[in-house]
Amino acid sequence: MSAGSKIRLGISSCLLGEKVRYDGGHKLDRLLTERLGKHVEYVPVCPEVECGMTVPREPMDLVGTGGSPRLMTRQSRIDMTRRMTRWARPRLNELAGEGLHGFIFKSRSPSCGMERVRVCNEGGDVIGSGPGLFASEFMRRFPRLPVEDEERLREPELRRSFIERCRAAIDTIGQGRDNRGR
Repeated sequence: MSAGSKIRLGISSCLLGEKVRYDGGHKLDRLLTERLGKHVEYVPVCPEVECGMTVPREPMDLVGTGGSPRLMTRQSRIDMTRRMTRWARPRLNELAGEGLHGFIFKSRSPSCGMERVRVCNEGGDVIGSGPGLFASEFMRRFPRLPVEDEERLREPELRRSFIERCRAAIDTIGQGRDNRGR
């Protein structure tokens, strides 16, 4: 990594202490803000708020089977999938211009979970797991960018590996190769 080059990471806004969660709270992660934050530059993203959902809001789940579950409110059963995907396409285009070297997602979030997000059937029973709606779109658009979630980054070896992969992304961009998913 060249001198002065900071790793530039997208991050779920709630992990930085922003009160954007469905219950009006946050999930401030001091490891990310205090330890890692000294060495990286964060680009915060909250898909749910940025696509126009309110704070607070009704909790949501991924509902359905197969590779394309829907994002549904838990009680009123409103399908938010289209709202999220319509917002995600232009936002991913914006993020392509941000020079990101990786992304840290909020674990188990129906929009930002990288993996292990519960998927329910119409009756609310958990039938599987997968990535959140926005995380899935992000990883499809930027398949070469390193991604992790805050829970996995608590493991020292995974954290080291993630940082090394992000540094490699800086080197790749510096050599003129495109990491933007194009």
